[in-house]
Amino acid sequence: MDGAARADEGGIDKVLVAILGRALKAITDEMSLCMEKSTRSPILCEAKDFVTGLYDAEGRMLEQTENLPILSFSLSPVCAHIAEKFRGNVFPGDVFFHNDVFSLGNQNNDVAAFKPIFHGDVLVAWAACKGHQADIGGAVRGGYNPNATEVWQEALRIPAVKVFERGELRRDVWDLIFANIRLDIVQQDMLAEIGSCTVGERRLLELVDKYGLDVFETHKVHLFDAAQKMMEAEIRSIPDGSYSGEAKVYFDGKNPGSVYTIRVTVTVDGERIRFDYSDTDAQTNGFVNGTYTSSASATILTFLQMVNPDIPHNHGMTAPIEIVIPEGTILNAAYPAATTFGNHLCPPNADAIIRALADAVPERVTAGWNPLLCSLSTGPDPRRGGDYVDILFMGLKGGSGAMAECDGYDHIGMIDASGGILDQDYEMFEQQTPHLLIEHEYIPDSAGAGEFRGGLGVRTVYRVGGDDTQIVTFGDGDVEPAFGLFGGGDGTLNSIELRYPDGTTRRPTSKDLIPGVPAGTTYVQAAGGGGGYGDPRRRPAAQVRDEVRNGIVTRAAARELYGVVLDEETLALDEAATARLRGEA
Repeated sequence: MDGAARADEGGIDKVLVAILGRALKAITDEMSLCMEKSTRSPILCEAKDFVTGLYDAEGRMLEQTENLPILSFSLSPVCAHIAEKFRGNVFPGDVFFHNDVFSLGNQNNDVAAFKPIFHGDVLVAWAACKGHQADIGGAVRGGYNPNATEVWQEALRIPAVKVFERGELRRDVWDLIFANIRLDIVQQDMLAEIGSCTVGERRLLELVDKYGLDVFETHKVHLFDAAQKMMEAEIRSIPDGSYSGEAKVYFDGKNPGSVYTIRVTVTVDGERIRFDYSDTDAQTNGFVNGTYTSSASATILTFLQMVNPDIPHNHGMTAPIEIVIPEGTILNAAYPAATTFGNHLCPPNADAIIRALADAVPERVTAGWNPLLCSLSTGPDPRRGGDYVDILFMGLKGGSGAMAECDGYDHIGMIDASGGILDQDYEMFEQQTPHLLIEHEYIPDSAGAGEFRGGLGVRTVYRVGGDDTQIVTFGDGDVEPAFGLFGGGDGTLNSIELRYPDGTTRRPTSKDLIPGVPAGTTYVQAAGGGGGYGDPRRRPAAQVRDEVRNGIVTRAAARELYGVVLDEETLALDEAATARLRGEA
């Protein structure tokens, strides 16, 4: 069938639409690979804490590769902002940097590079890359400052600014930015972002040259329409109605015992869905606030887990979704609030959405994921003489929540990552930091029990290898465990403990800054499991027996939580006793 035969009345070749959609995704994937292979910070090259994307001339999303899905909505709004702000002053060879949370950035450390793509003298698209940088100035190396009350104590603000103009480096601008950032590695990683954008530019121009600009533009619109129709079909499958849910945020970093509530009302009306956070608590005067962009990203990525995963990630996907987050709330703090913690409000935001929609679409939601508790270590490396920054990705999260017909994933990572963030390689951790890893293993009985159990949590232990180490903790997972659904059990709590060489111990708060940690201190972290889904006594007894044998569940928990009786010596299943205990005999 030739192109004319395939075209509809509007001259749209539906096969070509599919080809373009796949090609755009391949381009953003290639940009991602370029970024992964050319960056130096472990936050980027190992954890892949970045996103790559293509956007049309107006900043509308063409396609993205979200290694860290909390960044899923973080580039398009800024791209549209830059396109408007610099209208008439954008040229081939330009490159823009941006991180400013008060002009649609999501987090100070997440710095983006944008490169306009011209076909001849026509601006047709933008290539962009945003990644979490190892330092961004401010009061604390690494960017996380639990004592911050305003943005200037957190970071260097970079409103949209040209760092290359018509292909020439603006050396004065470049030097101004990096004079305010501690680590040289950030310059190198931002050059990698520019390289990733250049790959995107090159590949998109090849695509436009192949099919022609007019064909590309008309088929782009049809691609948006197709994604919108797919999302509308998913929304129509949810019963119309208004659904409410809430979740707690514990301790703002300044006021002990403080608790804030995220409240969302989800309204489904035909093929549109609205997430309204108008009743969410007001912003804090401390470190724990979000931006509109980070919070909207959290909403979108949570909802995407409940719909067809094959929907293309473009402008049409988000068109039927309305998100209302009033300024001045904890999810959309007003200038000049501290907001670096904002990405980490994703887990309670997701919990509120899950609780709201659980009864409407029980087969699509998960039980609670283990709440976040992170730590960042920084200081001089006595082996090299330079400084390092490390976010302990291997220990910061435990298990995901279970769902209908599926156990939770063991130690999958943050829900703001949705599995995208990768664990640290043990050897690389010891090369990049002066620390010595002692233990990293699953914690038995950490998963919430259920017909489908939650994912297991992990225990991480390392020995601090340098004096004058600073450890920053940030998270929310030491008060309330991951919740179970439909009779499933809760997961377990998180904890961090420092055991000093003199025998004293310290248990940090969930938002803490601890300077001067000496070499020889032992760092001990437990990340809890995810929540269970459904009645634990409906879980197959033989499966519970196997998990006891594999060290996932203890014999005592098998009996108490699952109603499964095992022989004390052989761990053989006692079917008769199990049936009696479960009330089946």
